[in-house]
Amino acid sequence: MENKRAKTYEDDEEYTPRRAKKSNKKKKKKKHIILKVFLILIAIIVILAGMAMGYIYSLTSKIKHDDIDKNEIEINEGVETATGFRNILLLGVDSRANDYSNALSDSIMIVSIDQGTKKVRIASVYRDCYLKVGNSLDKITHAYAKGGAKLSLSSINTNLDLDLTEYVALNFNVVVDVVNAVGGVQKEITSEEVKYINNYIKEINNVTGHNSEKITKAGTYNLDGVQALAYSRIRYTAGGDYKRTERQREILDLVFQKVKKMNVVQLNNIAGKVLEEISTNIPTNEILGLLSQVASYDIEETTGWPGDIKGYQPDKVWYGAPVNLEKQVINLHKFLFNEEDYQPSQAVKTISNSIISKTGYK
Repeated sequence: MENKRAKTYEDDEEYTPRRAKKSNKKKKKKKHIILKVFLILIAIIVILAGMAMGYIYSLTSKIKHDDIDKNEIEINEGVETATGFRNILLLGVDSRANDYSNALSDSIMIVSIDQGTKKVRIASVYRDCYLKVGNSLDKITHAYAKGGAKLSLSSINTNLDLDLTEYVALNFNVVVDVVNAVGGVQKEITSEEVKYINNYIKEINNVTGHNSEKITKAGTYNLDGVQALAYSRIRYTAGGDYKRTERQREILDLVFQKVKKMNVVQLNNIAGKVLEEISTNIPTNEILGLLSQVASYDIEETTGWPGDIKGYQPDKVWYGAPVNLEKQVINLHKFLFNEEDYQPSQAVKTISNSIISKTGYK
């Protein structure tokens, strides 16, 4: 006889123990929580990315972009940038307002970046240097006033055998704001410099609306933006304009060293203050790329150019004549690009002969 027993709940295929039901519910609830957290994180990332992009756009949209046709920038025949270098013309414009028209370029620097080593070399071109500007010999500082950044780029290229097509122009306000943003720069002021710095401090205070203190005696100071700009404008001490360009490079290097140590938030604060005050033809995405890599750059060496210069004074106007241009161009290429045997173009030789003919300096 077949043994029969009463059917129990355990025999029912659709039966699930109460304990198992609770476990499944917990698993489902846990999955829902994980999914919600994941979706919230995605939403936060999207929002933050949108905010970041919006912030970056708000910064870069303020830049005064100069749509220079690069095909109209003069470059001597056969001249090409040494492989691996990016060269930018940095112009300090004698403009008190946020306006870059009809101004002199008191500071002219060739910034050469070795993109492999991240080493930077800077050559200051003396503002009174007697070079070909347009169709005549003139002070190189007049190029910006006569034809803006395009003529400045063309003039530097034709006289120095370069192929610069990018520039950044800064005015008084930019220098003041940048130095203030990094907390000032420490610099020794000599008794000779004290004689001249306060007149510049007073002038810069008047045109920028600041109220920086005068410096009454020699010593080491943490210079604020106005004081640092005043220091970099001194030109009547021993060394004249040569010493002034050295001061400008010193301030630039001191600011750069402090910027390199800053975090992203601090860099954004600086960018927010100064980007709207510069003029440039470098594309926005490339500006952001340069800013993102600033910590990896290192200013290796700076110099003033030309290395040999003599005063030339027709009609009681002082010009600094390079002695001679051909030789000075060779020295410049050696300094910037480590080119040992550079041969100047025929265009440079022609300009060099014109300067010799005018001045008599060989």
